[in-house]
Formats: sequence, C-alpha cells, structure tokens
Amino acid sequence: MINKAYLTVLYAMAFLSGATLVWLMISVVASVLMRNAGLQPFAWLFTSAEYGLLYMTMLGAPWLVREKGHVHIELVTSALPPAARRIVSRGVAVACVAVCLILAWKGVDLVLTNIERGDVDTRAYYFPRWMLTITFPISFGLMAIEFSRFVFGSDLMHTGEAGIHE
Repeated sequence: MINKAYLTVLYAMAFLSGATLVWLMISVVASVLMRNAGLQPFAWLFTSAEYGLLYMTMLGAPWLVREKGHVHIELVTSALPPAARRIVSRGVAVACVAVCLILAWKGVDLVLTNIERGDVDTRAYYFPRWMLTITFPISFGLMAIEFSRFVFGSDLMHTGEAGIHE
C-alpha cells in the first residue's frame, strides 16, 4: 500500500515535469510569435517559463534516478571486475544518498526561512517564495530514497558497459 502510494507520487511528479516541458515550449513559442508580431509578451509568460524550469527539473529528477536516466559515466566501472564494480557502484550510491539528504535538509531550512520571513517573489506577480523552494526538500528527499535502492537493493546503478546503450 505504501509502495503504491509512493510510486503514484513519483510518477505524478514525473508527469507534471513532462507537462511543464510542454508548457515551456508553448510559452517560448508564444513569446517569440508575439515579439515578431510587434507585441509585448505578457510578463507572466516569461516568469512562468522561469518557474517551469525549476519545477520541471526538480519534479522529474527522482523519476530519472529510478529509471537510471541520470547522467553517469561507466568508463571506470566497465574496466572493473564484477565484485569491485558492485562495491564502487554501491559506494557511489551511498555518496549520492548523503548529498541528497544534506540538500533535502538544507531545502527544509530554506522553505522554513521563506515562510518565517514571508518572502515573496515580485517579478510578474506576487508569488510566495516557499512555493518555489518546497520542491528542494521533496525532490532531494525522494532522490535519496531512489539512490538508496541502489545501495540496499539487488539492482546496481552502474551496468559496467561503457558507451551509449539505449
């Protein structure tokens, strides 16, 4: 039950990330067309694209870790024997978990500071800053969970195959 709820959240975040990518394309094309027509693009159009870049990146990252879609280099691991590759791969995953946990913790601190101060982003419209920074602890927390699957699970992050494999 918990696993199903977790996967639902993870895939919903990935879907929102993909939808945001579509919005980015629409907003950029609309902005360019408006400029070429001699019109001033709406201020919120540019701001929503900026926000969208953050949301797209942060919401899609945990799913990318789960799918091994993040960038990593197999040059070293491909030269290692299987036992050493397992040790190195799990060690890298431990380091990734540690970094993600630190960033999630700092993200919580940032969100709480934004709420406490009442920080507002005031470019095109007033937008509570915590609504932007809330993505940090959520996404880095979920990435820590996903990287921990490579620490404790049977699946390794590294395949040991150098080059592009799709």
